[in-house]
Amino acid sequence: MEKLILRVEGMSCGHCEIAIQDAIRKLPGIKKAKASRRKKQAAVDYDSALVTPQQITDAVKGTGYGVL
Repeated sequence: MEKLILRVEGMSCGHCEIAIQDAIRKLPGIKKAKASRRKKQAAVDYDSALVTPQQITDAVKGTGYGVL
């Protein structure tokens, strides 16, 4: 199990957090995803045999938010 912390730009409400979490959780191999607008980050626990950090980053960007 791997852990990834992404710095996310543009979150301003609870809906933003949910949209990011839902996008990440749709990927295979995601065990846990928690977005926080207060911390401006998304924390992800994932199986590196099933998903890559780039795929997770792309899923967040696909929702319209920036990833640093």
